[in-house]
Amino acid sequence: MRFHTRKWIKPQDLNPNGTLFGGRLLEWIDEEAALYAIIQLENPKTVTKFMSEIDFKSSAKQGDIIEIGLEVTKFGTASLTLKCEVRNKMTRETIISIEKIVMVSLNEQGKVKPHGKTEIEYVKDRLK
Repeated sequence: MRFHTRKWIKPQDLNPNGTLFGGRLLEWIDEEAALYAIIQLENPKTVTKFMSEIDFKSSAKQGDIIEIGLEVTKFGTASLTLKCEVRNKMTRETIISIEKIVMVSLNEQGKVKPHGKTEIEYVKDRLK
């Protein structure tokens, strides 16, 4: 799994218990998955279709640094399926795992659009 983004937990990210608010973390995961899929599928009109069970394993507190990891598990005709893990950067303890996030490529009319991709591509390889 490749960890792409780091977040520093600040006071505005906390719930009333003083730990990372799950909704904030899910927002970050959804944004990270969208950005990753948009770049992979080369389509800015890519949306979240499905997110499987979310398994909170631990939490984070103010001042912690977390990192969000994504791994491609499947290329569909118009979709990209990802697996996600968020962990504490310093302790490597898993905070959350999501087994399946499905992102779908859309056309200008908002209808499913086949993307023609079958494997991970890196932007550096597209620039050759």
